[in-house]
Amino acid sequence: MPEPMLVLAALLSSAAPQSIRVGLDQVPPGSKCVESAVLASFVGQPASAQLGAQLMAASRAPRLKWVSGTATNASRHDSKLLVVRLDAQNRVVSANCASTGEE
Repeated sequence: MPEPMLVLAALLSSAAPQSIRVGLDQVPPGSKCVESAVLASFVGQPASAQLGAQLMAASRAPRLKWVSGTATNASRHDSKLLVVRLDAQNRVVSANCASTGEE
C-alpha cells in the first residue's frame, strides 16, 4: 500500500466514533458507593445499560437503581446502592448514593 494510502487509512480510522466499553467487573468486590463531582457529568444523558455501567464504575457502586424523578421512595440507607433519578424523557436528573439518604 503506498504511503499516502496508509496516512489516509490512519486518518479515517481515527475519525471514527469510539465507543466506551465499561464492564460491571470494574466495580471492585466489597466496594461501597462513593459520591463525587464526576456523577454530575452524567446529568442530561439518556438512560441505558452502558450508562448504568459507567455510573457504577464512576461511583464504585455494586448496585444501581433507576427511579422516576417524581418517585417518593422511602429513604433506605444502603452503602452499596447508587440511585439514579430520571426525567420523563428517561434522562438522568441526578445520581446519589443511597447511603446519603437521597433516595
